[in-house]
Amino acid sequence: MGKVVQKGGCLCGAVRFEVTGEGSNPHSCSCRNCQQHTGAPTVAWVEFARDQVRWTGTAGTPATYRSSEYSSRAFCAACGSSIGAIDDAPTVALLVGSFDDPGQAAFAPEYHSFEDRKPHWWLVATAAADEGHLVCSRVNAPE
Repeated sequence: MGKVVQKGGCLCGAVRFEVTGEGSNPHSCSCRNCQQHTGAPTVAWVEFARDQVRWTGTAGTPATYRSSEYSSRAFCAACGSSIGAIDDAPTVALLVGSFDDPGQAAFAPEYHSFEDRKPHWWLVATAAADEGHLVCSRVNAPE
């Protein structure tokens, strides 16, 4: 049986990727860099070795912004979509939401980084959404 290939990319499709094999270290994070990079209070990540990731879109590799001593945030220069982080170590951390199938069980976070930075209302809002009190519309969702 061949290795699993998963695909994903940005909103406009200029940055696309394929990852081969299993990811590691699925986690969520609420650090200030993640919040500002994505505009979300909490994000979910999964990591891959650099040689597991192939950039396949017309833009090639994503644009990057050096966000720390060891990592650069990756995004699409055309539409601005956050894609992930490319570390100096041979690691590419991809945002779970950038995958074509973000609901995979393998992407479920195993822990939460910077939990103390998570907004105090986060659990209340997610519980209400789970109970059906909040509705999210699917604008421009893939068919």
